[in-house]
Amino acid sequence: MCFAADLKAFYTYLQSERRCSPHTLAAYRRDLEAFIDFVRQQGITGWNQVDDLRVRAFVAGRHRKGLSGTSLQRQLSAIRTLFNYLCRHGRADSNPAQGVPAPRAPKRLPETLNVDQLGMLLAFPGDDALACRDRAVMELFYGCGLRLSELTGLDLGDIDWQLRTVSVTGKGRKQRQVPFGAKAEQALKRWLQHRSIQAAHDQKALFVSRGGKRISNSSIQHRLKKRAQQQGVGLSLHPHMLRHSFASHILESSNDLRAVQELLGHANLSTTQIYTHLDFQHLAGVYDKAHPRSRK
Repeated sequence: MCFAADLKAFYTYLQSERRCSPHTLAAYRRDLEAFIDFVRQQGITGWNQVDDLRVRAFVAGRHRKGLSGTSLQRQLSAIRTLFNYLCRHGRADSNPAQGVPAPRAPKRLPETLNVDQLGMLLAFPGDDALACRDRAVMELFYGCGLRLSELTGLDLGDIDWQLRTVSVTGKGRKQRQVPFGAKAEQALKRWLQHRSIQAAHDQKALFVSRGGKRISNSSIQHRLKKRAQQQGVGLSLHPHMLRHSFASHILESSNDLRAVQELLGHANLSTTQIYTHLDFQHLAGVYDKAHPRSRK
C-alpha cells in the first residue's frame, strides 16, 4: 500500500475542514514523516499492520534520541489524529496510538515580566516610524494578550475605534473581540500617522515593514529582543512573554479565569489554568515576605 495518497488527503482535511494554520500543518507533516519513515523501516506496508507495540517502539526510540516529553506528546497526538481520520474513512480498522502514553513532560511555568519591567520596556525614547511601530506592537501584545501570528495578521479594518476593540483571528480561524486601553490607542494612532506614508493605498495590513509590506513574524521577534536589550530589561524577550504577562496580571487583579480564557482565545479552560499557578507563586512570595512565622 502507498501511504502517500492517504497522507495527502489527511493534510487536505487538516487545511480545509479543521482550518489548521500553515505552522500547525508543517508540524503535522514533520511528525508524521518521522513516523512513516519508522514504520517503513519495520517492513510495514499497510495501516492495519501498525499496532500499539509499533507505536510504543517509535516513541521509545525517539525518547532515547533525546526528544522531550512535550515533543513526544505532540507526535503521538499527530498519529492519533491521523488514525482517527483513517478509521472514519475506512482506511484503518483501529487507532493503535489511542492508549499509548508519552513520557511526562516537566511542567514549566511561563516566564512573565512584572509591572516595573514592562514600564521600563515601554519607556524607550523616539517618535520616528520605527519607534512608533515598536511601541504600538508592544502595547497591543501586552494590552490584548495576542499571539504573534494574530498580531501580524491584523488588518486596518480589525480596529473598532469607537468600542476600542480589536477583532482577532486566532487558532482554527476563530474570531474574538478583545478590548484595548488608552495607552494602546494612543500608540496605534501615532503609528498610523507614519504608516500612511510607508504603506500603499491598497495595503490592508495594520503593521507594515519599511518596504510597505505586511510585517513578518521574525521581524517582530527581532525588534522585541532588541528593545529589551536597549532598555536593560534583563530578559530575552519574545512575543509570548508579553501575552503571558497580560494573562497573569489580569488574573491577579480580577481572579476571573473564565474572562482570561475568553481574552486569550483558549478553547479549553485547562490551558488557561497554568496562570493560576503563577498567581499562587505571587501570593506565596507575598506571604514569605510578610508573615512573621515565615521569616527565620
